Amino acid sequence: MNRTLSSEEISMPTRPRPLHSAKRFASWARFPSATFAAASMLALAMPFSAASASLAASLADGDAAGEHGYRSPSQALVDIVDQQRTPRARLSPRGDWLLLLDDPGLPSLEDLARDELRLAGRRIRPATSGPSRDRGAAGLRLVSVSTGEEHTVQGLPPEPEIGDLTFAPDGRRFAFLDTTATAIELWVGDLESRTVRRLTSRAVNQAEPLPLAWAPDSQSLVVALVPGDRGAPPERAPLPRSPVIEESRERSAPARTYQDLLSDPHDERLFEHWFTSQLARVGVDGSVVELGEPAIFSSYDISPDGSALLVERLEPPWSYRVPISRFPRRIELWNERGERIAEVASIPLQEEVPIAFGSVPTGPRSVQWRADQPATLFWVEAVDGGDARREPEAGARDRMYLLAPPYDEPARSVGDLALRFAGVRWQAGGDALVQDLWWQTRQIRTLLVPAEAWSTADSAAAEGAAPRVLFDRSYEDRYTDPGDPLTVPSGRGDELLRRLADGRLVLVGDGASPEGDRPFVDLYDPSTGETERIFRSEGEWFEQPLEVLATDAGGRPTALLTRRESVDEPPNYYARDLRSGELRPLTAFPHPAPQLRGLGKELLRYTRADGVELTGTLYTPPGWSREQGPLPTLVWAYPREFKSADAAGQVRDSPYRFRRIDHWSPVSFLALGYAVLDDPAMPIVGEGEEEPNDRYVEQLVASAAAAVEELVTRGVAQRDRIAIGGHSYGAFMTANLLAHSDLFAAGIARSGAYNRTLTPFGFQAEQRSVWEAPEVYFAMSPFMHAEKVNEPILLIHGQDDNNSGTFPMQSERFFAAVKGLGGTARLVMLPLESHGYRARLSLLHMLWEQERWLEEWIGAAAAQSEPEGEATSESAGAGRR
Repeated sequence: MNRTLSSEEISMPTRPRPLHSAKRFASWARFPSATFAAASMLALAMPFSAASASLAASLADGDAAGEHGYRSPSQALVDIVDQQRTPRARLSPRGDWLLLLDDPGLPSLEDLARDELRLAGRRIRPATSGPSRDRGAAGLRLVSVSTGEEHTVQGLPPEPEIGDLTFAPDGRRFAFLDTTATAIELWVGDLESRTVRRLTSRAVNQAEPLPLAWAPDSQSLVVALVPGDRGAPPERAPLPRSPVIEESRERSAPARTYQDLLSDPHDERLFEHWFTSQLARVGVDGSVVELGEPAIFSSYDISPDGSALLVERLEPPWSYRVPISRFPRRIELWNERGERIAEVASIPLQEEVPIAFGSVPTGPRSVQWRADQPATLFWVEAVDGGDARREPEAGARDRMYLLAPPYDEPARSVGDLALRFAGVRWQAGGDALVQDLWWQTRQIRTLLVPAEAWSTADSAAAEGAAPRVLFDRSYEDRYTDPGDPLTVPSGRGDELLRRLADGRLVLVGDGASPEGDRPFVDLYDPSTGETERIFRSEGEWFEQPLEVLATDAGGRPTALLTRRESVDEPPNYYARDLRSGELRPLTAFPHPAPQLRGLGKELLRYTRADGVELTGTLYTPPGWSREQGPLPTLVWAYPREFKSADAAGQVRDSPYRFRRIDHWSPVSFLALGYAVLDDPAMPIVGEGEEEPNDRYVEQLVASAAAAVEELVTRGVAQRDRIAIGGHSYGAFMTANLLAHSDLFAAGIARSGAYNRTLTPFGFQAEQRSVWEAPEVYFAMSPFMHAEKVNEPILLIHGQDDNNSGTFPMQSERFFAAVKGLGGTARLVMLPLESHGYRARLSLLHMLWEQERWLEEWIGAAAAQSEPEGEATSESAGAGRR
């Protein structure tokens, strides 16, 4: 697989990682040091650190309330915010170069305050015709895979913002976009000369993010340009021309709570102005040839042989209820001159797609080129009406189609799928791996479809040509995950399955097990199901295989690109020789927070009262031991839903991974002497016909109680000095735990939703509407139980949150409820910030708020405010009032 290799930690999703084409995803498918730093040293000898004691004194002086302006936390946290982040990396298609993309650093409030338009679910910057909140890489370097030598790249623009880097099919060049103050420019780089240059003075339009599509001969790209005659944007009329009118006529059109939608005719005119692009073919010599007429495009892709262009363009009517991804569209085939040669489909407005998970629009979807053919199209269509609640006829959910040149005959059906299509990978010679899944049961299958099934009209029924199931499992069950197939560049811009001469596939997986993740590489024989393991991460290291660097004559991998890390050593890239075992470093990124080298990390295993096995990762400050007594402790979590208690209890981490400690990580509070239980399992299990949320509160409290008991039993924490926190759905969890238990002394809830009647057509993994399950919505909404929130809660929210469901009003109204009922709460609304906060000043202030809140309720200030011996075993767990 030709993937972006990130040095950031990879989260382990509970949802599957379906196969996908190289260009288009399935359409329906988030230390040795023995001592502390100076402040932490004092934390071991005193109830808390010197920095915290100073903060406690300021609280006692009464400056805790009513302050204005942005504030800065203790220097230990400032240092973490300002640390140099590790570069991202990309491997070239030929495996000879590793491209390092330097982190741009944190934006300023001025950056966030630039003019922004919010249209059809997108946020764009008019000055550049591009996304308003994306930030490109600040530099580009090259590392030779053969020698490990690092090279500078000549010709980069001043203060670059590099994004959308993509390699040419021949692996000799790459293209990228550079965002300036007034435009987005197209650049090309040459790997041999290690130079880059701007290709054209024409500006690129990225209001709707569109790809840089290389032609198979690597001599040109298809890009979306700003139309030359676009002119000035439409101005809003001084007075409305008419009311804004919508109408419904007895047709179900449920929709999740999307934000930034079109709202009136002026928005429609702005949308058409800014999102209209001109497709063009731009040569590596700088030539520009326009293709077709300007339109609003949602995607385009060049056929493997370069003879045709697959184009999706949007058409009115525009919707005020759903975002751009559900607008009407026309899917067409153009020739290389931009002339239409066939219409594939006309897809209507998708306002009526059912909200049940697994529901999809009717008509063609996941339309893509077959990577193993010159110019043949593949797609799927629902045969169950797209409604996941409907029982399928003849056991089929989706049907697969092929359309071959000259595209003048109807598409040919090539087989049905029992579950919902999730992706396809092609192999040279015609075989393919197809994946389908079903959310309600968490079932996922991988099928081998032989070449004969694609090439003969009725071959699916012929002997030896029927698809064969290779894997059939629950995607929640990480322990049985066989891994994902690696691919190899086709040389024409696509990816084909990597296969040995003897027919075996190369699978790479996380290697989940009760001892934690141990990534592996297997050689898998589809004909027998037998596997040969050729690599597994061992010892006190977490080593993740990323790509094959070399093979023998039979295609067997002999060298891998891996990313290797440990608790104390940050991720770095290595070339591993599988025959000799030699490990050769390619990068030497330093520890980003050396003051926390030597932190304690332990994978905890404990059991919930109902028998569900749970895990969590405990972090303790450098040098701390249990003999020194318990620490004030922060528990930071995020609930997840499961259909199986066994899957819910599986280990989802590795005790050997490096924990990136940055401004967003709760582990940063180790620098102030706290212990942190990070991502403890909070599973919400609904087995059989039961929905997980039917017992949400009961299971949530049981999981939290088990975590607290484990922390206290181990001597890490004491019951009355534990805080709970989380972001988004974790904030929702926090408010519920404070409302329905007395396990925690305080809570921190960032960017959450607290009244589920404001998300009436489902949320998170809840697929029922409020009218179908009103008792569930009521029971799960902490807003409805605000009178029970008798521990202090800190609410932080971005004023410009764009996440579905987490409107800023959610925090404002929950705070008003707690305040009106006499509870203790603090509301912090961060100007200009979205769901994830980005500006340096915002992040520093967020940490200051969290620091002082923890200090007041579980830190030195809390310890000093209680009479000695106040927290007895009888009152332990009662929480703070």
